[in-house]
Amino acid sequence: MNKKIICSVVFVGLFCLIHPVFGDGVTITPPEGVPTTFCALLTQIAGAVGMIIASLGGIMIVVAGILYLTSAGSPERMGTAKKALVYAIAGIVIGLSATVIVDVIKEVIGFTGETC
Repeated sequence: MNKKIICSVVFVGLFCLIHPVFGDGVTITPPEGVPTTFCALLTQIAGAVGMIIASLGGIMIVVAGILYLTSAGSPERMGTAKKALVYAIAGIVIGLSATVIVDVIKEVIGFTGETC
């Protein structure tokens, strides 16, 4: 017999044994603290990413302050430092409101309450 036919028969035979081996009564429960729905997972990811962005925004405020102090009166470098400060503050605001933004998007789409 051809090797491809033998391999196919063995594969199908092993595949047919899945149901008797694993059965119908096996349920897998997630560990405690792990979200069980996609919406809960999305909210948890948004919170974590938001905190990372807000932390980086705090670091960028320090960098903007250093840029401003080392500008030595140069208007271009002072402008760069001011832009960095504005972007850092915007990043902090967006990072801290990440979960609220995700909740608003879920509400607009229609994923609220138990439907999620």
